[in-house]
Amino acid sequence: MRTLSNSFFALLFASLLMVGCGGESADTADAAADVTEEAATDAIVIEANDMLQFSVTEFSVTEGEEVTIVLQNVGQMAKEMGGHNLVILTEGSDLQAFGIAAAGAADTEYIPADLADQVFAATALLGPGEEYTLTFTAPAAGTYEFVCSFPGHFGTMRGVMTVEAAM
Repeated sequence: MRTLSNSFFALLFASLLMVGCGGESADTADAAADVTEEAATDAIVIEANDMLQFSVTEFSVTEGEEVTIVLQNVGQMAKEMGGHNLVILTEGSDLQAFGIAAAGAADTEYIPADLADQVFAATALLGPGEEYTLTFTAPAAGTYEFVCSFPGHFGTMRGVMTVEAAM
């Protein structure tokens, strides 16, 4: 079972509305194709922007499920000034401590080596216009926080992955 937030459903609704009203344009057809491709791959697409926000801040998966997250940096800031990543922490990790330690870990793309055991999965650090596909098997049922670990971003760029028990 997978639950997505806002942007996926807004794009899907807008595409269906335009097609249903006979107002399909090339852009609408492309958007509908993108929605169809996204649904076909079942990827969770998360955009990171210059306003220090993720477009999706919560989603649900089922334990043991193969999960694909596509992180897209839609911002314009240079990677060195405001790059973005997505780090899923292990259950029970101290997000605040991780975020503070990450600020001093530029050499490891802001993932502190001494806290690597608290990282369940992570993308690379992305510059503007870059995208990274992260695929993993969902862990045991529970709540897992995710964050952008670039210095200062963890305060607003965070979310929750809920892993539900398999039936």
